[in-house]
Amino acid sequence: MEANDKKLQDELKDSAHKIWLAGLGALAAAEEGGSKVFNRLVDRGRDVESRGKGDFQETVDRAKAKVDEAKAKVGDTVETWSGKLDEAVTSTLHRLGVPTREEIRTLTQRVEELNAKIEQLKPRVTPAASADAKVVA
Repeated sequence: MEANDKKLQDELKDSAHKIWLAGLGALAAAEEGGSKVFNRLVDRGRDVESRGKGDFQETVDRAKAKVDEAKAKVGDTVETWSGKLDEAVTSTLHRLGVPTREEIRTLTQRVEELNAKIEQLKPRVTPAASADAKVVA
């Protein structure tokens, strides 16, 4: 049995040595062709990067378009609801008897016009006429 064990050990040693030599050979080949492989990898990387930038920009542009579309929809919805809310508030204020801003402006303008007419109707008192009135009394 010792002969079989010795033979098996020698075969294992020989296989391990061959594996070691294959590894060294791969390392030597990588060193020789390494710069060529490296340069090819750099070129491929540039291609992928440039395609990736284009794809990325396209994705960004699509996302911006979606955001703009969503903003427009939100703006329309807000405008619609805002108008409905204004109508509801105005209707409620009218039911409560609260005048609108325009009604208050109109009323203020009419009061100012009436005040101007009243001023025109007042008798004009001059300083000489008021002195004569005191002397007569």
